[in-house]
Amino acid sequence: MVTQRTEGLYRLFLLCQIVMAALLFWFGVWVMVTFYSPGAGAEFTWRRYSIYCGLIVIGMCLESLSRSGSKNYFLQNELLRQHRLSLRQTIAGVALLVLYLIGTKDAFISRVFFFNFVPWLYVALFFSHHYLPSLLARGIFAGRRDEKTLLVGSSRKAAQLREWLRRKAEIGLRTVGLICDEKIDKTEDGIPVLGTCEELEKVIRELGITQIILLEFPLFTEINRNIIRICDQLGIRLIIVSDLEEKLRHSVTHFEDDGFRFIGLREEPLESPLNRFFKRAIDLAIAIPVTLFIFPLFVAIVWIAQRFQSPGPLFHAQIRAGMQNRQFKIYKFRTMRPDHEQLERQARDGDERVYPLGKWFRKLSIDEVPQFWNVLRGDMSIVGPRPHLIEHNNQFSRLMANYHVRAFVKPGITGLAQVRGFRGEARNNSDIENRVACDLEYLENWNLSLECGIILRTLAQLIVPPRTAY
Repeated sequence: MVTQRTEGLYRLFLLCQIVMAALLFWFGVWVMVTFYSPGAGAEFTWRRYSIYCGLIVIGMCLESLSRSGSKNYFLQNELLRQHRLSLRQTIAGVALLVLYLIGTKDAFISRVFFFNFVPWLYVALFFSHHYLPSLLARGIFAGRRDEKTLLVGSSRKAAQLREWLRRKAEIGLRTVGLICDEKIDKTEDGIPVLGTCEELEKVIRELGITQIILLEFPLFTEINRNIIRICDQLGIRLIIVSDLEEKLRHSVTHFEDDGFRFIGLREEPLESPLNRFFKRAIDLAIAIPVTLFIFPLFVAIVWIAQRFQSPGPLFHAQIRAGMQNRQFKIYKFRTMRPDHEQLERQARDGDERVYPLGKWFRKLSIDEVPQFWNVLRGDMSIVGPRPHLIEHNNQFSRLMANYHVRAFVKPGITGLAQVRGFRGEARNNSDIENRVACDLEYLENWNLSLECGIILRTLAQLIVPPRTAY
């Protein structure tokens, strides 16, 4: 019920925004035709501007379809989020119109109208994000649609739902009180304690309760069975808060497959063949030009530098751990002197093993260019967790129990950890934890915008290398 109310209100809110944008557009056209160009081909103007208005509406609809995740954010008064969404909607609507104008070489639209309408559209959308959801919620869910909600569980669990209950009050979930076995009159948040579990049925009948929220996942004791029986007998809606994450001390994800319901520990977007296809397409689109045109140039530069400062093999090959910890041979331009024997030691700032120009090759990530060959072979991707030496993998996995989860996806030349500054030598446990946290965030939240964003941020860091690059 809660999800349906939220999503229904969200769709109605989007519809109101689209109608508002269209009305604002036509009001601007009316002002232009009436006061600035009266009688100048009015019928033709209205016909052409109908196309323009339709394109703006389509652009806004496409933007709304591109959003992912929970729709609850539209009930939260966060000015920065409202600004970003308003800007996205404005850009999406106007961009489609501009593409049409360029593609058809249409010069009919009034520049004065266009450059006045765009800022007003943003302002209208911004204020609608701030005020409209609450107005719609109060108008729709007040009165008979009000749900008298009773909480059942501990006061500590009720406190955890404080902000959620406050937000859901806008869509008609009015918290009446709490049923618990604690000897208190009310919780720290001021929710009155109305009785114990034995008095549940009495409280429901006296107060006309229409909904119960069970604050803990039921352990199938007699008390919990009694709660479920009472709700069924009295026609009370029952919602159960899943605290499996707290019990398991790990985030979980719920999914259904072939008639069975399962609980997993994380989302994995790259298990979708379509997502893997898009990711591989990006890999090839970047790796093929780099290998054909950029790689030969750097081969010549590095070879000349090595001849003068550190003669020896052009490339350095190592066995690294890849996807599912399968071993593969990674290639890099050699930046260290060939006669050192400390193969397992991590490179550090001022490392004596690195020849002078090799320091710049490492700082500018030129030494990583041969790894585009690993991308073409399918051992690596452009973006992903950085592959480590087998010895380092064994060492790091002893520090973090979930370290090897990062191997669910292909290793990458760059990654979320690297663009956030977690690169170079891992000096302590915190460095490893930060990198693994970023790798897991990438694994669980992969999407095209995240992938492209990491690539663009990596390009920016090639121009201005971070302090941790060495």
